[in-house]
Amino acid sequence: MLFPTLTFGLFFLVTFCVVWVASRSNEWRKILLLLASWVFYGAWDWRFVALLILSAVLNWGAARLISDSADAVMRKRVMIAGVVGNLAILGFFKYYGFFLEQVGDVLAAAGFARDLPLVQIILPVGVSFFTFQGMSYLIDVYKRRVPAASLLDITFLMSFFPHLVAGPIVRAADLVPQLQTTPRLNRGMVASALLLIVWGLFKKAVIASELATQFVDPVFADIAGHSGIDLMLAAYGYAVQIYCDFSAYSDMAIGIAALFGYRFPRNFDQPYRAASLQEFWRRWHISLSSWLRDYLYIDALGGNRGGVWYICRNLMITMLLGGLWHGAKWTFLIWGGLHGGVLAIERLWREFRPAGWPVLPRWMGVLITFHIVVLGWIFFRAPSFGDAIAYLHGIGANGLGGFTATPLQLALILFGLAIHAAPPRLLPGIALRIRAWPAPVLGVATGVAILLIDAMRFEGVAPFIYYQF
Repeated sequence: MLFPTLTFGLFFLVTFCVVWVASRSNEWRKILLLLASWVFYGAWDWRFVALLILSAVLNWGAARLISDSADAVMRKRVMIAGVVGNLAILGFFKYYGFFLEQVGDVLAAAGFARDLPLVQIILPVGVSFFTFQGMSYLIDVYKRRVPAASLLDITFLMSFFPHLVAGPIVRAADLVPQLQTTPRLNRGMVASALLLIVWGLFKKAVIASELATQFVDPVFADIAGHSGIDLMLAAYGYAVQIYCDFSAYSDMAIGIAALFGYRFPRNFDQPYRAASLQEFWRRWHISLSSWLRDYLYIDALGGNRGGVWYICRNLMITMLLGGLWHGAKWTFLIWGGLHGGVLAIERLWREFRPAGWPVLPRWMGVLITFHIVVLGWIFFRAPSFGDAIAYLHGIGANGLGGFTATPLQLALILFGLAIHAAPPRLLPGIALRIRAWPAPVLGVATGVAILLIDAMRFEGVAPFIYYQF
């Protein structure tokens, strides 16, 4: 069930009305939202609703054991067992096939070719997101950052449909305290929510979908048939597409949750205006980057404790595993390794930069950082390592004569980049102004905006990129 569809619109309206009618009872309100979330998730495959429930029960039970035990050793063992259980779910569904393929290649190279058991694994939508939520909850309970939640609350945390399939990764500390009282809507929340939903709908349906289906996908599918300038423009186009696609989902998820009275943390903050890769990761997919920082880089690897080379090692490991989180492909590992390597270089430069050397102007840092990110996106988008290398080779070898991008597509690329030069508080400022509008005016304006977006968008709705993760 995709957000920018009539089916979801009807689902949301029915859920919204039923939940707010039952808002006198907070427990029943959560139960109704939980049932609606399972309907939403079951629209892809009902079989995986059981997996979602099983994952929630696993994390609830482990957290209870951790919370109730006074034995520090036992608490740690249960936490580790719970984390391993979450990783087992993620590993089986996401990496089993990749693992068998690599084992087969190694055996074949050693002269011991074998017919390994072939099992067709269907990847549950959003499995990376809800398993990461489960792990962070267990670690937070173990470290006494949050108290153990009830079964209903932890199941709600992991199943709530706005963030279920593509984030943001909402932690227990962000949502569970909000579940203790019945939410209330106010005019400011409604205005901000509707603005985020409309803005996200525009980014997804008009910018991301048009660039993906009409330009980026055809170019990546036929590298040899396009000029070097086409390949370069498609790389820029993909940078705009993935930002508009993923940030659109996050905006709509945050807006939809707000209409039910819940606040989600921000997930994007104009990432292409970053002047370093470290700053980029403070602005891009903030819920994932902060998760990797807090639970992997700091808790598991030790963070900045130790010498500079120890820190560089931790950065590389963190980004390699962050790349692997996206999928079982070598291109994701290379993408993560590129980011980890550049982060390490930035750290070394800050540590050993010769005294008196001038600092780069911010605009130059933004330009360099953006092109490093675009280089990484080529590996992220390419079906294989060979395709990525062919793409990079084609930029220089395919000539610069002619290109297939239309004026509309060029305008969308430029607009997608110009978003990052807008005032940082532009949307909150607009929301502050429209909150004073009468409710009928706000409703009509929202309806008109949705109709205009529907008239402008490309026919059909492509799935969100991050559904596959």
